[in-house]
Amino acid sequence: MQRIALKVKISATEPWTDILVAQLAELGFDSFVSTEDGVEAYADSSIGVPEEIIAQTFLDEEIEGVTSTYTIEILPFKNWNEVWESDFEPVFVEDKVSILAPFHSPDLACGLSVIIQPQMSFGTGHHQTTWMMVKALMELESIPSKLLDMGTGTGVLAIVAEKIGVSDILAVDIESWSVENTIENAQRNRCNSIRALEADIEGVVDNGFEVVLANINKNVLKRHFESYYNLLVDKGILVISGFFESDSDELIKIAEELGFTFESMYTKETWAALKFKKNS
Repeated sequence: MQRIALKVKISATEPWTDILVAQLAELGFDSFVSTEDGVEAYADSSIGVPEEIIAQTFLDEEIEGVTSTYTIEILPFKNWNEVWESDFEPVFVEDKVSILAPFHSPDLACGLSVIIQPQMSFGTGHHQTTWMMVKALMELESIPSKLLDMGTGTGVLAIVAEKIGVSDILAVDIESWSVENTIENAQRNRCNSIRALEADIEGVVDNGFEVVLANINKNVLKRHFESYYNLLVDKGILVISGFFESDSDELIKIAEELGFTFESMYTKETWAALKFKKNS
């Protein structure tokens, strides 16, 4: 599958870069790189015609005092993998978890070590949201026996879960190549407790999860919230990310109306992760 690379320069980066990233995330862009004068954004070509999608942002509007320019590039599958391999740096979640590529030296690792060959999947630990999800997972008060990783991407959260002792893990993604990548990365890390499933939330027929992890964009989270509640056991834990800190109040309100209790928030730069407990 091809990837869309959108490179934007904005004359007034604050707050317009954050506004643009929020708009693009809701439209299906899944990874972002801040630059000195703007942002680079990436998405699967399956989200639609790039020009039509960009027309739904402020980039084609006239805003007083703000000028912007952008370029669009379609990246073939092969080139995308080459970019990952050339740019992939080790990720360290404090001193708790090291996320390395297969070509990195094992000597770089500290704490729990996870080996990820990312291919096109989102979730290497480089993005702030994945980093926070790993941190939240490592800080659970007790190790669950059954966990759902929704929007698994590379499978990194599922792999970390097995390495800390979770014995039954369902890793779900709507993209077939993410599921394939998760299976490959699970094998690479000698994980045997991860079941990978290509599906949306409606395809998750299992239940009784003690923990649900969901690192997806805000609109999908809102659509899934009730399903997460039903899939969890009483007093089960939900951890979500994939949105900006400014979206947190809205998501907390929705969760509490369903019967969740808000427990804590993680923040990293402008992004956030929220932890909830299902009321019994």
